[in-house]
Amino acid sequence: MSLTTPTVAATGTPTEPRSIPTKRPFKFSRWFAATGWRHLVGIVMVVFSVFPLLYVLSASFNPNGTLLQSNGLFSAFGLDNYVDLFNTPEQPYAAWFVNTLVIGLTTAIGTVFLGALAAYCFSRMRFVGRRFGLMSLLIVQIFPQLLAVVAIFLLLTTLGDIFPILGLDNQIALILVYLGGALGVNTYLMYGFFNTVPSSLDEAAKLDGAGHARIFFTIILRLVAPILAVVGLLSFIATTSDFVIASVVLVSPERQTLAVGLYQFVSQEFSSNWGVFAAGAVLAAIPVMALFLYLQKYIVSGLTAGAVK
Repeated sequence: MSLTTPTVAATGTPTEPRSIPTKRPFKFSRWFAATGWRHLVGIVMVVFSVFPLLYVLSASFNPNGTLLQSNGLFSAFGLDNYVDLFNTPEQPYAAWFVNTLVIGLTTAIGTVFLGALAAYCFSRMRFVGRRFGLMSLLIVQIFPQLLAVVAIFLLLTTLGDIFPILGLDNQIALILVYLGGALGVNTYLMYGFFNTVPSSLDEAAKLDGAGHARIFFTIILRLVAPILAVVGLLSFIATTSDFVIASVVLVSPERQTLAVGLYQFVSQEFSSNWGVFAAGAVLAAIPVMALFLYLQKYIVSGLTAGAVK
């Protein structure tokens, strides 16, 4: 039902009435069928995602040291687990934290730099074996890194006899292993993004006398900053959360990373301390969360811009 009001023309004679639409009454069934169910799904997914985080955070503040007694979220509160985390000489958490940051940041920076160089070559240069190289990088990623554990162990054992710095129980050797394993997929991801940058920029720079190095460092890197941030973030997360390769390469407790070191708190049969483990996991998540929030503005554009040329 709508209201009508008569209108008067400039000559003073009335014209056809103009209808004013009235507001439709709200119906829950219509709203739920249109958009309401999406809100319901979003709420369920938020609860499903947040509850494990709250559970671990509650367990980290629970002085009882078990997960079974943490069913009541934050029913007991104390900082005993965080104090014990840094007061155990046999399990140097502070050293693990520093090792993880050094290895993760070094691997992320090296992966971004090497991947960007390789992607620039595949995107801007034409040479024999270019397509074969791209396909090889893609095919190699089909095989999981777990299959290479034995080969990595034997390789580092042999190299350690010649170059001790590249042998087992050395962080430099672990960084090199990470760089070699992440180069393929990151190069292919960057290659798609580099193709979105117009080649006319390169040609204009060449007319001004710029070479490939100057074009790459002064022009291209600034335009592909989103994909560099995404690759760096993914590399940092994968490195800090890796357990298999790090547990094979690093043996000494003072050289291990957080993923390997935290396992010691729950691996023993009669002395598992889940409260200290949860406290260590909460602190270990802070660098990843901080880096993710800092690079958040680049993530969406970095992942989608290279999908369509």
